[in-house]
Parts: sequence; C-alpha cells; structure tokens
Amino acid sequence: MLPIDTIQALARELYQARKTRTALRHFSARHPGMTIDDGYAIQRAWVALELADGRSILGRKIGLTSRAMQLSSQIDEPDYAPLMDDMFFQAGTDIPFNRFIAPRIEVELAFVLGRPLHGPRATLFDVLRATDYVVPAIEIIDARIEQFDRETKAPRKVFDTISDFAANAGIVLGGRPVKPDAVDLRWVGALLHKNGVVEETGLAAAVLNHPANGVAWLANKIAPHGEQLNAGDVVLAGSFTRPTTAVAGDSFHADYGPLGSVTFRLV
Repeated sequence: MLPIDTIQALARELYQARKTRTALRHFSARHPGMTIDDGYAIQRAWVALELADGRSILGRKIGLTSRAMQLSSQIDEPDYAPLMDDMFFQAGTDIPFNRFIAPRIEVELAFVLGRPLHGPRATLFDVLRATDYVVPAIEIIDARIEQFDRETKAPRKVFDTISDFAANAGIVLGGRPVKPDAVDLRWVGALLHKNGVVEETGLAAAVLNHPANGVAWLANKIAPHGEQLNAGDVVLAGSFTRPTTAVAGDSFHADYGPLGSVTFRLV
C-alpha cells in the first residue's frame, strides 16, 4: 500500500482537478507499485473531502462489467465508485459542458433499491427482491486523470480509473420505471443517438449476463468493509454500449423502446 500521506495528497489532487476541470497525469506512472487497493483508498479519501464540503452519496456505480473492458484493463472483475448528489442531472435539460473535462456517454440501467442489500452472499434474486424499480439511465464519464498520457499516449491503468471515481461524472435518469420482474432485463436494449445519428446499440445482457449480477457483485464486494447498499440507493449496473465522445453542443437521445427514452444536451 502507498503511504497514507501519499494517498491523502493524491485524493486532494483529484478533488482539485474536479473543481478546476484540469486533467492530471497518471498516478500509476508516478507510483509504479500502485495497486487496486491503493486506488480504492485514494477514492475513499476523495469521497471524504467531498462529504466535508456538504456533498452526499446517493448510490453507487459499477464499471468495467463487460469482458472486453476487463481484458483491456487487465483485470478479472468490475470496479465501483460512489454517486455524489451533484452528479445527478434532469433528463430533457441542457447540461453545462464546463462541468466536465473530456466527457463520454454510456447507456445503462439503474436499480433503485426499496430495501437494504448486503453481502457477502447476495445473489441476483436477492437484488430483484430488494429493488423497488429499474429505470433507463445515461452515465456521463470523465477523466480527471487523463485517459491517455499527454506525452507518451499510454492508456491509464485500472488503478488510475478506480482512483478517479471509476470515471463517473454525471447521471441522467429517465424513461419509464419498471418493476424488476416486469420484463426480462437481459433483453432490455437501447439505441444511443448523438445529434440524430445512431452511435451505439446494445443489450443489457452484456452486463455480466444480467445487470442484476453486477449489483449482487457490488453488495458482496463492499461487505468486507462493513458497508451495504441502502434503501433508496441508485445503483448504475454497468454500461452495455461503448463510450461515445461528446463536445459542447451535442444532443443525446437514448431510446429504450418500451421503457422510454433519456435525452439531454451539452451546452
């Protein structure tokens, strides 16, 4: 593990980077011995700074849920991070582009829990019983730590991404909420339009064969730390499309068919 003073210093850098919208170079390059545990330690220290500012945690996100993304990141499991209250935006509105550094867009399902869910032996069926409803969502991911190093062009490592709130920056919920047993969630699909053009399509089964599997994984993963998912938590289960780049002026429309749609514009 990195020394505690180093972890605190790196968390402070991320805290400032989010405020100033200035990307940092890879922590893993500066600290070659950095581990996944270091990444989560930095993430927790950053969360503490946000909480001290009066922010609150409204849920969690799960990332790197597809096999392809795990292979590219050289890991064999997803990652996770908190959803802070100031990351939520209303569907159908204009979202300030200057809230982000290099935003990209992903299509997901969000589980809103009606009762607590805790590990270490949570299953898909426990998730479905604990879920009040499932709703279409778009995640706006960002890079407080550069996706590619500005000089070497090397991609960031998973330790960097975990430190960086697992790249989370914004959440937009919309469409039609459904009970988790009202549809076969594996077959929920979406078309992601950017400026009227279909950029990505996907099925929710791409998330660990069933998006509820990701929520169960998360409950089990955080249990050893004495944590659980709580009633009212919003849990982003993982993207089932590739990230789509975004610039100021872009409009996005995620069409979930029978479950409605999510729209917004970056201005």
